[in-house]
Amino acid sequence: MMKGLKKWRLFSMLAALMFFLAACGQEQISTLTPRGPVASEQFNLLILSTAIMTFVIIVVVVIYVLALMKFRRSKVGEDTIPEQVEGNTKLEILWTVIPIILLVILAVPTVYYTYTQAEVAGMEEVDEEGNKTALTVNVNAHLYWWEFEYPDLGIVTSQELVVPTGERVYFNLMAADVKHSFWIPSIGGKLDTNVENINKFYLEFDKESEGLKDGVFYGKCAELCGPSHALMDFKVKSVSREDFDAWVAAANEEPSAPESDLAVQGEELFVQNGCIGCHAVSAVGGAVAQGQGPNVATFGDRNRVAGYLDYTEENLKDWIKNPQEYKPGNNMPEYPNLSDEELDALAAYLMGLSVENKQ
Repeated sequence: MMKGLKKWRLFSMLAALMFFLAACGQEQISTLTPRGPVASEQFNLLILSTAIMTFVIIVVVVIYVLALMKFRRSKVGEDTIPEQVEGNTKLEILWTVIPIILLVILAVPTVYYTYTQAEVAGMEEVDEEGNKTALTVNVNAHLYWWEFEYPDLGIVTSQELVVPTGERVYFNLMAADVKHSFWIPSIGGKLDTNVENINKFYLEFDKESEGLKDGVFYGKCAELCGPSHALMDFKVKSVSREDFDAWVAAANEEPSAPESDLAVQGEELFVQNGCIGCHAVSAVGGAVAQGQGPNVATFGDRNRVAGYLDYTEENLKDWIKNPQEYKPGNNMPEYPNLSDEELDALAAYLMGLSVENKQ
């Protein structure tokens, strides 16, 4: 009975382990499938440190097992005392030098990558006409959403970041309320966003995201920031430089007028209910003050509602009626008194706001 129970427990542990490991190979979110030079360098460092750790564990286990087998009392007798090695110069040199060599092997690439990946001087480089040569994005983290400002392009979006592939993208990271952490697992390690200072780093995407699940890379908040920390997601679309320039041109246009009568009614409700006071509907100069809501100029281009819900009309209407049910602790007010017809109109208006459809 006990033997069968132990096997059942072992089977359950292996099943749970396989369940979690099954999520480790998804290209759009896994650190184990790096995309881009930054993630690849960090992945190689992970492999190196794991190999050194495994080597040390194997050596220690082998010595431990050999000692147990060689000096068992049943084999050497009760009165036998093994040879004492204290003061043995050769052994002391050996177990001092080997750890130093292992630490040097690990320290050299760690220090090298720490400094090279923190190099952001390219952020300020300009061409002969004085224009910035690299793309810079200001990331402002809020409870519980993300704002992306392209200061040299005059564009502000939220929740979905669009970047070109094959070139460095520099980030200024800050927070509007509490400490968060900006992390795109497949592209590079996380870096904190703080209220009191700006952190800077760069990432590089070597692949367009179109072929991935949902057509995007997944981004996360990696700092425990409140009750909805785990739901503070964002998405990243990496596109060719040509497509990125087309997206920038489209984002700099004023939003298109709603086409259907229902969407026109939704636009009127959006203004009447004060939504326009917190949510900009144009990507041009649409940055909002701290504590207000995300820019919705690209709402029709997103693939999630509130960062993590499936992009459906029903989820959007449920979110508008009771956002606290889906993201506890967020700052959006509830609208429980809106009728079904009014919610249909608001959904039609918001889901019609698009930059990509202008391209």
